[in-house]
Amino acid sequence: MEAKIKAIHFDITDKLVSFINKKVDKLSRRFEAITEVEVTLKVVKPETSMNKEAGVKLMVPPAADLFASKTADTFEEAIDLCLDALERQLEKNKNS
Repeated sequence: MEAKIKAIHFDITDKLVSFINKKVDKLSRRFEAITEVEVTLKVVKPETSMNKEAGVKLMVPPAADLFASKTADTFEEAIDLCLDALERQLEKNKNS
């Protein structure tokens, strides 16, 4: 499954795209109910550390969509934090 990736006000690198797709792929293999993934990346102003924001939205029918947004020093770190949070939400939904 391919993630829809939006980079707001900057050009995304191929390396970052493949990193995101690899992470999303791993998550979607663990939780087959995920039908779609939307990733939004943006650089928060002013230019300081901890200014890379990532938002990840998972469509998991029939449950409500899951969303996590994190800010970190790098986009990779922010994506990892988002997917960790979403994994916990998916586990909670699966158990209830």
